[in-house]
Amino acid sequence: MGSLLAEADRASASQDFTRAQALLRDAAGIEPQDLSILLKLAGVSRAAGQPRVALDAVHRALAVSPLDFTALLMRATLLDRLGDETAGEAWGHALAQRPQAAPPPQIAVVLEQGERRYAEWLDRREARLKAGMAEVEQRADEEERTRIARFRNNVLRRTRPYHSEPTHFHFPGLVEREFHPRRHFDWLDTLEAATDMIQEEFETVMGAERAELVPYIQYADHLPLRQWQPLNHNADWTAIHLWQNGRQIEANARHCPRTIDLLSRLPQPAIPGASPNAMFSLLAPGTVIPPHVGVSNGRLVCHLPLVVPEGCWFRVGAETRFWRRGEAFVFDDTIEHEAANPSDQLRVVLIFDIWHPDLTAIEREAVAALIAADGAAASGL
Repeated sequence: MGSLLAEADRASASQDFTRAQALLRDAAGIEPQDLSILLKLAGVSRAAGQPRVALDAVHRALAVSPLDFTALLMRATLLDRLGDETAGEAWGHALAQRPQAAPPPQIAVVLEQGERRYAEWLDRREARLKAGMAEVEQRADEEERTRIARFRNNVLRRTRPYHSEPTHFHFPGLVEREFHPRRHFDWLDTLEAATDMIQEEFETVMGAERAELVPYIQYADHLPLRQWQPLNHNADWTAIHLWQNGRQIEANARHCPRTIDLLSRLPQPAIPGASPNAMFSLLAPGTVIPPHVGVSNGRLVCHLPLVVPEGCWFRVGAETRFWRRGEAFVFDDTIEHEAANPSDQLRVVLIFDIWHPDLTAIEREAVAALIAADGAAASGL
């Protein structure tokens, strides 16, 4: 076999592609599962000006190793050369298997071309899908249009599905939404109307002599909580807790009586050792909160932005929003989320937890009973 391949290499080097093909076909007959032989055959056939023969060899190679990057890249370039309408999708398959390491310059040029071809194909496909859905979308309300658009983007793989993945407590059957619709929370208008008052009390507690400003993330270094490692005990992300794990933090809460009163009228979980939780979250300039998930999908989280420099953003799943002062939203923190303050100023948000609206009264009691009974795990809620 070694001499056969060596002779094929010599024939190829001398541009005797017909002989090189014949030798490589013989070699492939002896070792039909040898990926390298099939790729050599494809390369020689391409050099001989026989793209369809090369494509057949590539398909045989992909039957051996369906995710091989070199084979996928060669397939995409050959389909492009042949003017095949499936070339755009083939580029998508190749780009999905691109190695993390920087490619050689000649491959980088090919990949840049592939990215353009794939983007063009996606745009054409998106236009076709939009045209087919236009009449339906015109009859949809705003919330329905948002979900339909996300459906289309998932199909196009511009976005991907994200799911609830709590670290500890997963209650089955609850609706998974990244950001939950406002219509489920009739108290959001009242909360937003109180923005000035809440910010005023935040400034009061910030100036208080005994205010407790602590790192948001605090856990023993030996615990396997790697999602938080960059920010553990880090003063770049701090909090002034009003409620923490079901305990009111009096040193802070006494400066915020109207905020405490407003929170008391919201559907916060009451779980010994776990909830309610409410805090002013302070994110320092230039700080990034890495992707992470929360503890329990039985609760959702509400943000009310108070001090928001330009450019501060928050991603849940595939949707990214910019915080805007006084515009509250509710999200599921058990779906992967991250945040950043790229500005040179402090960002402040009031954060608190509420029950997931899908839970019935008896289910809320069951969740509270289990989490309270679990003790130590509950303290992370």
